[in-house]
Amino acid sequence: MKPTGQSAVFGRRKEPHTVIIARGNEIRHFTIRPWLAAFIGSALAAIAIGYLLATSYLVLRDDLIGATTARQARMQQAYEDRISALRAQVDRITSRQLLDQQLMETKVSELLARQTQLSERHGRLGPILERAENEVGEAQATGAAAPKPDEHAEVTGSLSQAPTYSVASLGAGDTRPFSLWSTRSDPLDGETAADRADKLFVSINASLKAIENQQLSRITTLADNAYKNADGIVQALEAAGLPVDSELDKSDVGGPLVPLDPSMAFDSKVKELDEALDALDQVKKEARKLPLANPAPGHAVTSPFGVRTDPILGSAALHTGMDFRAPLGMPAKVTAAGTVTRAGWAGGYGRMVEVDHGNGFATRYGHLSEIDVTVGQKLAAGEIIGKTGSSGRSTGPHLHYEVRHDGEAVDPLRFLTVGKKVAQYL
Repeated sequence: MKPTGQSAVFGRRKEPHTVIIARGNEIRHFTIRPWLAAFIGSALAAIAIGYLLATSYLVLRDDLIGATTARQARMQQAYEDRISALRAQVDRITSRQLLDQQLMETKVSELLARQTQLSERHGRLGPILERAENEVGEAQATGAAAPKPDEHAEVTGSLSQAPTYSVASLGAGDTRPFSLWSTRSDPLDGETAADRADKLFVSINASLKAIENQQLSRITTLADNAYKNADGIVQALEAAGLPVDSELDKSDVGGPLVPLDPSMAFDSKVKELDEALDALDQVKKEARKLPLANPAPGHAVTSPFGVRTDPILGSAALHTGMDFRAPLGMPAKVTAAGTVTRAGWAGGYGRMVEVDHGNGFATRYGHLSEIDVTVGQKLAAGEIIGKTGSSGRSTGPHLHYEVRHDGEAVDPLRFLTVGKKVAQYL
């Protein structure tokens, strides 16, 4: 048996440690147990380790704090950059929207102005087209160069109301005279409302341009037809040796080339059409002064102008007019406007009416059975001057018709031939 209070280490007894403290006559001693020594050692070790850790923390704290601060600064800078980028994007979108809105307002204003201009042009075209149809003729005024029915309706009808536009024909490309038709400098993926508005504006612009071109084309066609009609009348009269006062020859021209402002094209074309209609009207007035109409349309000529065998004496004689077969009492009509200078019995003419047409031209209507006009009376072309008969030196009912220039008889056939040629123009 081992005694109590003793301990063995590796088989040996280990005595507890005793601490003796001597102070003068006083002597103290303490017995330190192993577990107490272990506890004190552990405490000292813990304190040392804590001290070392605290010292390390104090040494490394600034570095840790700096790293954390730098990381936070980097994160904050990244967030601020992102926010700046988003703000810049919002500003670009807002600016583009404002620009789009301004451009769209500008385009709408221009479209309204052009629509108003087209309406005003249509108002000006109405009377001049009516005049052109009266002067040139409805067939030629609405001839092959005229717009198709639906296009003509758009030109003449839809200017007073809002026309219907489509975006179907945009493949031909936009016509860009409008201030920046496209509001997109950087096209986006996918079609936006602004893109659709751009396409609609381009389509409307093309439609308005087509209407303008149709108007100009129609005016040009009418002017060309007016000049052609005037030329036809002048050529027919000149070929027959008849006088005509015309200034239609435009072959001797020249001068520097000055491009025409497109905005002045319409006024220039309208002025040209007015000049063409004035020229045609002048030529028509000159032609209507001449006795070109047939005094007995549909009736055969029984005796022409010139030398013939006298129907009563049987000898050669000069026939100064043309005889038209006509039944007794048929209305006799004057062949051109003029003034009655003779109305009564005139020897071999029997009852005769003479009408002065001006410029030295006069016509005579003989062998009448009845006279319905008086001397000095103003007559319009086609008015009735009397009734046919067989008065005077005549072998039967007919109408004797003469044309005289400066008192001398000329062949009426020349006038009738010209009258047939120019009838379509008059």
